[in-house]
Amino acid sequence: MKKQKKPIWERGYNGHVYWLGKKKLGKVTVHADKAAKYKYTWEAAVRAGATDDLDKAKRAVEAAVAMADKQLDLFGGQ
Repeated sequence: MKKQKKPIWERGYNGHVYWLGKKKLGKVTVHADKAAKYKYTWEAAVRAGATDDLDKAKRAVEAAVAMADKQLDLFGGQ
């Protein structure tokens, strides 16, 4: 039985990236600007958001990726 790869978080220059092998699944960006409304923004699976907590941003990315894997492609994918 072949073991499935698990996505991992990797820290980058101005944020964190969620990888599955060489495929980028999502990212969390840190905003250094003190005038920004939120400290972190996140993007994954055509969803995006913002928060002041890094753990919440990472969980949002993980949830968006998990939901995208479970949803059927609307326009022709299997």
